[in-house]
Amino acid sequence: MAETKFDLALSAREEVLREGFEPDFSPAVTQQVAAIKARSAAVPNGEIQDLRDRLWSSIDNDTSRDLDQIEFAERVQEGVLVSIGIADVDLDVPIASPIDQHAMAQATTVYTPVQIFPMLPEELSTDLTSLSPGCDRPAIVIEMLVAEDGSVTSSKIYRALVRNKFQLTYSRVGGWLEGTATPAPEIAASRDLQAQIRLQDEAAKRLLEQRNRLGALDFDRIEAEPIIVDGAVKGITARRKDRASNLIENFMVAANEVIAATLSREGVSSIRRVVRQPERWPRIVELAARYGATLPVQPDSPALAAFLRQQKQKDPVHYPDLSLSIVKLMGPGEYVLTRADDPKEGHFGLAAHDYTHSTAPNRRFADLVTQRLIKSLLAKRRAAYLDEDLSRIARHCTLKEDAARKVERRMGKCAAALAFQNRIGQSFAAVVTGVTPRGVFVRVLNPPVEGRLMRGEQGVDVGDQLQVTLLHTDAERGFIDFGR
Repeated sequence: MAETKFDLALSAREEVLREGFEPDFSPAVTQQVAAIKARSAAVPNGEIQDLRDRLWSSIDNDTSRDLDQIEFAERVQEGVLVSIGIADVDLDVPIASPIDQHAMAQATTVYTPVQIFPMLPEELSTDLTSLSPGCDRPAIVIEMLVAEDGSVTSSKIYRALVRNKFQLTYSRVGGWLEGTATPAPEIAASRDLQAQIRLQDEAAKRLLEQRNRLGALDFDRIEAEPIIVDGAVKGITARRKDRASNLIENFMVAANEVIAATLSREGVSSIRRVVRQPERWPRIVELAARYGATLPVQPDSPALAAFLRQQKQKDPVHYPDLSLSIVKLMGPGEYVLTRADDPKEGHFGLAAHDYTHSTAPNRRFADLVTQRLIKSLLAKRRAAYLDEDLSRIARHCTLKEDAARKVERRMGKCAAALAFQNRIGQSFAAVVTGVTPRGVFVRVLNPPVEGRLMRGEQGVDVGDQLQVTLLHTDAERGFIDFGR
């Protein structure tokens, strides 16, 4: 079959426009970027500590250039002192400036297989406000003491000047930590870096063990990753969490909890990231019963976490299928205004009672807002936003992140349809991921591609495992159709 002539990049641009995003920057933004380039570099002073001599490093995706955070750890008598440096984006993007207005309207960076549509101009997000290796950058440092039991016994937040010494990637660190791959050249060449990463890994494992004790849900999802060569889809592969991604995830969760707790303690209203109790809990209970487990009638994250751990140990091969089903039944998170005296709605999946987003200000506007609130607090100034502003921003960020997920999901389907167009008639193991008025949707397990079940869909529900046959693909519409 001849390869479909479908312009994935053009389709991605059309899709972001359709969902209300503006991929182009105004002349006013361009002028502001030019002014930022001409400014003097930040220098340490009484309010900004000089931490450039630390062995900071970042771990991110292979292609990431918008580096929001760097990490450093040191062993102390009471445990491991973890420092996380977050890019000080606010320093270059004042409130109500042209760049800020654009960022607020977009609310998030949108990632598609062939193109990234950044919330901030790339001159900032991948350069001037990115914690790029070898560059002196202003940062907000979140310092936390991780005790032997994984609890954070103390923390503080302050401004600093930092320098990323090593830009590492999940793929080059994860296998080395797991003992399944040789170290990347920069790791192999530096014993100090090896010791640093292993200490960070130790602290992250402590944090994870503590989260698990509190009832955090341990999902092990496998994501589809298109293989793109010169803008064309050449195949599709599976990407799953590894030891390095777990390290960063646990650090970021802990940092977000420290930020949220600090704002609460100081009586500052802010935006929280919440995941409420699952509306489809009865279906989760039913799904668990199929595996011989009994869950409480009412939503209970520790009970669900214990069930998931047992299943992961019992059947690690099929555990990602169960993870996917539970994630779909959990529902999406949302941003909400939380005042100092409001009850905390919390994050069901993370078993966190008070949680925010703060570690990706280059990519998410909610994180930039949180950064401004923290900086106001550090400077002992009045909060950067009124409650009504925060409420409006929270609603807007939720809507835009939902829209971004639609774009990313659709373009992922378009890329998958291109990759699957020559596999009509082949059979695949699959799991049901959605039952909606629009139809029944399944996820093929290898590679992890989602499509619609067009034949034999009667009587199935989320979590059912099926054998399906590929019937049809339509790259332009992102359709992948299966039948039983």
